[in-house]
Amino acid sequence: QVHVAESGGGLVQAGGSLRLSCGASGSFRRINAMGWYRQAPGEQRELVAIITRGGTTNYADSVKGRFTIAAGNAENTVYLQMNSLKAEDTAVYYCNVDAVTIDYTPEKSWGQGTQVTVSS
Repeated sequence: QVHVAESGGGLVQAGGSLRLSCGASGSFRRINAMGWYRQAPGEQRELVAIITRGGTTNYADSVKGRFTIAAGNAENTVYLQMNSLKAEDTAVYYCNVDAVTIDYTPEKSWGQGTQVTVSS
């Protein structure tokens, strides 16, 4: 099993910043990609940003220029630096891990989510 844990959410005023952290642990051969998704009440879960093992990143248009995803200093960790936050960014943010398990099967795992609330 791949275990995923996020942290860093909180309440911030519009224009402020937050940094989310995610770590993957457990038994797996490698991680192919890690990403951040978010889901606001009554909305579908949407991609925010993804980083692959090779370092390629992809961002939702709504966060380009404001958010940055990067590998953490520790192995199997990523950060999401969120700047110039808007009220529209309010959501539960989930970390997703695309891993290859010990028996070579692909597995996508989710963290429990961390709440980000931006007040206007």
